[in-house]
Formats: sequence, structure tokens, C-alpha cells
Amino acid sequence: MNGVTAAEVDSRRAWLTVVAAFLAGFVVFGITYSIGAFIEPMAAEFRASRAATSALFSITALTFYALGSLSGHLSDRLGPRIVVSAGALLLGAGLVSTAFIERMWVGYITYGIGVGLGAACVYVPTLAIVGGWFSRRRNTALGIAAAGTGCGMLVVPPLAATLIERFGWRTADMILGIGCAFLLFACAALTGRPPVAPSPAGHSLSLVVRSRAFVMLYISWVLATAALFVPFVFLPAFAVDQGASQLMASALISVLGGMSIVGRLGLGVVANRMGTLRLFKMATLLMGVSYAMWLAATTAYGGLVVFSAVLGLGYGVRIALMPVVLIELFGMRNPGAVLGIFFTATGVSALLGPPLAGFIVDFTGSYRWAATFALAMGLLGFAAVFRLKARDAPAE
Repeated sequence: MNGVTAAEVDSRRAWLTVVAAFLAGFVVFGITYSIGAFIEPMAAEFRASRAATSALFSITALTFYALGSLSGHLSDRLGPRIVVSAGALLLGAGLVSTAFIERMWVGYITYGIGVGLGAACVYVPTLAIVGGWFSRRRNTALGIAAAGTGCGMLVVPPLAATLIERFGWRTADMILGIGCAFLLFACAALTGRPPVAPSPAGHSLSLVVRSRAFVMLYISWVLATAALFVPFVFLPAFAVDQGASQLMASALISVLGGMSIVGRLGLGVVANRMGTLRLFKMATLLMGVSYAMWLAATTAYGGLVVFSAVLGLGYGVRIALMPVVLIELFGMRNPGAVLGIFFTATGVSALLGPPLAGFIVDFTGSYRWAATFALAMGLLGFAAVFRLKARDAPAE
């Protein structure tokens, strides 16, 4: 167990792994979802379409979510410290090297693949080990660790926008790359193999992925998350188009991230009263309906703030509930593998959502049609999961 004893469960050392997971989520999601601040200046410099520029986000997210299960497997074999250190180097180098690109397609490699691969090596291994370090306070520890993603979305987008306004997007990439690498190497130093082994109880992996419940959840996740990625990428540009400053526009993503934290913090009490699966469906519906608020917003910045807050609340509850829903439906056997396979749906969403929305914006000349696309996808995501019942899970 790499020098770790069972006596260290719930110990001070265990809480250091929570710090590492929090920081990893803060960096990974903060960087990934701040790309909206880079869309306009990069599109202007390279004379690229918005669809071409938004592909940076799609490639980054697809690489991140598609390779998460592989990085988790490598972490189990080699130890999390080695994998997280590699991720820190890759993510930092990807950002810094993007500052020197002369063609947009080179950015697909440096930023899309480099940052995406680094994020996969950092986020999954740090989050996966937290549960094994705790027994009595596992839910609290996982909740704090997961809150790092929302905090990153709250802080990093306006920071990126400020850096871009003052120094330009290239220097902003360099500053963010060096700072993120430093934080992630600190994460690597705090990680270690957990002393608690996962439970073998539950359903086989093949039975889970072939079940009606898994298929319904997977389809819903693809559709609803494709809708979610549209405002992540295009909402700041839409706000600028409506007259907001770059800083105010990027702050909308921060509002979204901040409200997602509120959703996660209030999750326990509400889920106990309503039931996990029912609350998950309601969160998915709230996200789908919220895009109508984006369509209704005109030149009033306040309307966009309300939309961001409502979407963020639904997003926070939904993403925090997903691991719990998977455990309730499919048990604790191979939880990392089930979660890793399921979150490939997020990669599919990233591949579909922003490029399709970017094409719609380029074709129509209006961001409102992108919001209409998000509304349709969000409501279809709810429809796909509306009839899901616990009995749809595989039987023993």
C-alpha cells in the first residue's frame, strides 16, 4: 500500500488528498471552461470562423473525457503521483506552446490534445483516490473535492478575460500555463495510493453497459450536455455582441460555476427528501428549460445573469448526482470503470455541441439560433430520461 496504513483513513493525510482533488478540479475545469474568453481574439487574429475556433473546446473536452478511464487505469498501476505529475507537465506545456502558434490547426494539437491529455491525467486520478482514504466522512470529503470544479469556473474565466484585456491572449496563455503547472505539481506531491480497497459487490461491467437504464442515462447525458456546452463556449461572445464588456461577459460563466457550487452544497438534504433519481430528472429538466431564458434575454445583461444562475443550479445538482445514481442503479462493483465509460458521453457531447452551434451561428449570423439549438437538445435530454425507473437497472 505504498507505506500507507489503514490507521490513516479519515486522517489529516487523507484530507490532503481532498486538497489535491479540489485543486485539480479547480485548474482543469477553470481552464477548460475559460476558452470562451479566447474565442473572439483568436478568431479575429487567425481570421477563423467561430465553428473552427470553438473546435478548440471540443477537442480539449473530447480528449479529456475519452482518456479519463485510461489515466485512472495507469494511476492504479503506477500510482497517482506519477500520472498527475505527467498531467501537470502536459497541461502547462500545452497552454504555453499555444501562445506561439501561427496557425489555428496547430492549436488543435497544442491546446486541444495537450491540455486535454494533461487534464485527463490530473482530474480522474486525484478524484478517484479520495473515496479510498475515507470511511466515516467519505461523502463530505467527496463533496469538498467536487466543489473544486465549480470554484475553478467561478475564478478562472474572469481571470483569463482580465489577462487577455491587459496583455493579449498569447501572454494570457503563458501566464495561465505556468501558474497551472505549479498548482498541479503541488497536487501530485499531495497524492498517494489509498488504504481502502473498493467493494467488489454489484453488477458485472458488461451487464451494466448493456442495460436499459445505462443506455437511457447515456443518451440523456449526450443530449443535455451537448446543450450545456453551447453557453460555455458562446455565451460570453453573445454577451459582448449585446454590448457587455469582455470581463462582464466572462463573469457569466463564473455565475454559472458559482451556482453549481450552491447546487452541490444543498444536494444532501433535497435528495433525501425527494429521492436521488427524481431529483436528477428535475435537474435535467431545469437545465433544458433554462435555455428559454437565454432566448428571452435581449440587451439586458441581468437576464443573462439569471439564465446563468438557473442553468448553473441545475448543472451543479445533475453532475453531483450522477455518481450517486450510477451506484444506486448498478452497485459498487467497478465504480471507476462504470463512471469512466459513462463519461465518454461527455466527450461525445463536446464533439457535437459546440461545432454544430458554431456552424449555426456562422450560417445564420445570430447567436439566438445557437440558443434555440441548446433548448431543443436540453429538452430532448430530459425526454430521454423521463421514463427511467429503478427497475430498468439490470437484475441480479
